[in-house]
Amino acid sequence: MKIFFILLPVTLAVCSFAQALKPVAVPNPSVAGSIQPNWAVAADGNALLSWVEPTKGGGYTLRYAARKGAAWSEARTIATGRPFWRHPAEVPGLVSLSDGTLLAQWVEKGKDSSEEETIYVSSSADGIKWTTPVIAHHDRSPVQHGLVSIAASGPKEASLFWLQALKGEDGPVSLMRTVVGADGKEIKEEELDKDTCSCCPTSVVNTSKGLLVAYRDHTPKDIRDIAVLRLESGKWSASKILYADKWEINACPVNAASAAAKDNRVAIAWYTEANDTPRVQVVFSSDAGTTFSKPTKVNLGDTLGYASTALSSDGGAFVSWIEEGANSASAQVRLVSPAGVAGPVLKIAEGPRTSLGYPKIVRAGNDTWIAWGDAKSGVKTAQLK
Repeated sequence: MKIFFILLPVTLAVCSFAQALKPVAVPNPSVAGSIQPNWAVAADGNALLSWVEPTKGGGYTLRYAARKGAAWSEARTIATGRPFWRHPAEVPGLVSLSDGTLLAQWVEKGKDSSEEETIYVSSSADGIKWTTPVIAHHDRSPVQHGLVSIAASGPKEASLFWLQALKGEDGPVSLMRTVVGADGKEIKEEELDKDTCSCCPTSVVNTSKGLLVAYRDHTPKDIRDIAVLRLESGKWSASKILYADKWEINACPVNAASAAAKDNRVAIAWYTEANDTPRVQVVFSSDAGTTFSKPTKVNLGDTLGYASTALSSDGGAFVSWIEEGANSASAQVRLVSPAGVAGPVLKIAEGPRTSLGYPKIVRAGNDTWIAWGDAKSGVKTAQLK
């Protein structure tokens, strides 16, 4: 695999750092005890928040709401009574097609095997009535099928990227792609990489040239650096290492890359412990992911990773991550300019690591949103101003 990077012009370093970021808390329709928040952007540009919440009687329900103007829509149910895999890395996801059709994906746990994970897909033309969930992959054996990301890949289709462990986590784990239609039914399935890190989520975005997926790669020597693949003109590029951290670890860190894109501009943030130095880094591309800048470190303290990113209006990036404190953890955010100049650090929330979950950022229209978990109230949301 090739290592590739470019230097972005220093003249792009102008970024509005005169005023520090601040979070404006915005209550959302989720109930206490809700977990696994995630974002999507609707066809009309509004933010969509999804989450899994407990129901009376001990079950769980996947729900979502749209942010319209200064208010949320009512919370709507996607699926209920399902054995959702309630892990911070296995977050359900939504995608909106250009005609407003919504597709949802989630992972369910098996009954008899701790390693069994199955991906399901459901669709809705009106956002209210959802189709009967269907399995999104060919293989039906009780092994891992999960760590999914989803993006529209055509006017009437979406692509799911996920990991398949046919021989368990110790055997080669494949990066897979499933294309589904607007009705939620599979169009095709393909294998993209035969050997990846087994438990780090995938991240996919649309660029001006096509799909770009970021994931944690794996080599026979247990080097687990972030790689990218691009789909251009119907053909996949060769897998390329984003930046050669050369992190060697004989375990899966459950710590993914997070990509954001608009037109030719791409930002990717990720965690590494290469050289025994835990850090969250971000890189930029101005050519739809063909080349990338050198990384900018964003954390200041002892980071646990779990990065999320969203592009800012000037082509820079908001990057969130979790840092470890003496008695608790904290979710933090930093704005990084297109030239890699990092602004002030903003602490969003503090609490037990397990309750914070996997904080998620999204840019919808002119607004930047962040969601995270809270031990007492469940899912919390805020705008970054």
